[in-house]
Amino acid sequence: MAAKLGQLLLSNNIIDEAQLNQAMDLQKQEGGRVGSNLIKLGFLTEDQLVEFLSKQYSVPAYTLSDEEIDASIIKFIPYDVAYKYQIFPVSKNGASLTLAMTDPSNVFAIDDVKFMTGYDVKPVVASESAVKDAIARHYEQSDALQSVVDTMANLDADSLDLIQEGEEDVDEAALKSAIEEAPVVKLVNLILAEAISRGASDIHLEPYEKNLRIRYRVDGVLHDVMQPPSRLKAALSSRLKIMAELDIAERRLPQDGRIKLKIRDKSVDLRVSTLPTLFGEKIVMRILDKSNLNLDMTKLGFEAKALEEFQEAIHSPFGMVLVTGPTGSGKTTTLYSALSTVNQVDVNIMTAEDPVEYNLTGINQVHVREEIGLTFAAALKSFLRQDPDIVMVGEIRDFETGEIAVKAALTGHLVLSTLHTNDAPSTISRMLNMGIEPFLVSASVVMIVAQRLCRKICEQCKEIETVPEAALLEMGYTEGETGTMQSYKGKGCPACGDTGYKGRLALYEVMPMKEELKEMVLQGASAAELKKTAIRLGMSTLRRSGLNKIKEGLTSIEEILRVTFKD
Repeated sequence: MAAKLGQLLLSNNIIDEAQLNQAMDLQKQEGGRVGSNLIKLGFLTEDQLVEFLSKQYSVPAYTLSDEEIDASIIKFIPYDVAYKYQIFPVSKNGASLTLAMTDPSNVFAIDDVKFMTGYDVKPVVASESAVKDAIARHYEQSDALQSVVDTMANLDADSLDLIQEGEEDVDEAALKSAIEEAPVVKLVNLILAEAISRGASDIHLEPYEKNLRIRYRVDGVLHDVMQPPSRLKAALSSRLKIMAELDIAERRLPQDGRIKLKIRDKSVDLRVSTLPTLFGEKIVMRILDKSNLNLDMTKLGFEAKALEEFQEAIHSPFGMVLVTGPTGSGKTTTLYSALSTVNQVDVNIMTAEDPVEYNLTGINQVHVREEIGLTFAAALKSFLRQDPDIVMVGEIRDFETGEIAVKAALTGHLVLSTLHTNDAPSTISRMLNMGIEPFLVSASVVMIVAQRLCRKICEQCKEIETVPEAALLEMGYTEGETGTMQSYKGKGCPACGDTGYKGRLALYEVMPMKEELKEMVLQGASAAELKKTAIRLGMSTLRRSGLNKIKEGLTSIEEILRVTFKD
């Protein structure tokens, strides 16, 4: 509202021209809104400004107080939108959303909120300090983090000339000194600390043409956190690349590195990946917090029968146990749990991983580096000359690795590995498509485990959910189950960031390779035929595992529909 508000105040004799000029001069020097600067200079009080805006735009004045704010309303407007427009959602009545605004004439803000929420917007005017306080208190945004962002937003653009995007011949020494300046260092440190304190698994820094977006992945779902000024994208990416010991001058090729941090007396590793995009480098950091690694197999999500079968398989004297699922489905955690279970003094365990995510005492771990020829296949060949009892191969990616792994499993070694397939039965088809002979697959594979991660309902805001019987039957429940079961959902509260979920657990599909299935593999049966037979022999599918978790009150129907397909 800048000059327009100043002129309105001037024409209504609330301020004089000299006062307006002083406020405008302050705006040129320090930024900020004209109204805020008039208050800062003592020419106007917040109450006077709110009263004036209320009369001018025929909008009610509103006093924001904690008692009247419903936490479930806040999630309608993301933090970055609330901060950008200085607005705060107050209440919802039917299809109408009441919005506290510092500038009720801002039609762009009203239109954005209408489009985003689908609700009609009823504006009320509140003081800028009250709106800022409400945003700081009710959004999961560290005050320290925001203060740095505020500082950044008000920095003179000229002070960051050295790190502007687009100049390939930038002086590396000058760039390094620029990004060691306190504000950039502090912002990066706070982004990392905030992610770790929220329990995020990944941090995404994404540069676009006119903005820079930072997101955290919490419990498997990405959340917008903040949008620092776009001109900082090169500074932030360069700072992170220095921390990860990467080449800051190379902005045209992807790079991978690692950052080791110590926060609150615990060590955290971050796996850093940079990728050149159209408007700068996208950086994704995977947070590897060993204190969050759950190696207790009984707490991963296995049902009693499935756990018993899995433990029996990993204690086999030889053979292959495969864990399958998409990236980020918890396969590594399951394998580490299995290894820690069988990790004894009299057993030689060797692993080939890309990369090694966690260091496990008593286990010989090798970091695969394909660029120098240390592939999974090469590591596996070397392992077989190292007198191993148990071998873990991070992933079977090709025929050579698969063939060596199968032969190792047939010559007295227990081999654990992963594959990317949708369910357990389709793993057989994947191995055959790689070129591995059916008789080798049939003879070597002891068990296949498919898994997915689903979010757990927050215990603080858990409530009963009423679901029509027809919907339960459609999901896969039997008529006998629908009459007795009760489903739950999370309402959303501060403890879970208003998501209704806190923490995750795994869904498992455990398929022991029984004789009948082995015969079917030799006869060239399809994945669908194998699945049908496995279910008849007692296999619980991913969907069924999810249905059981709903009945136990651990997760919601919505979440299981999100992560599993109907059988």
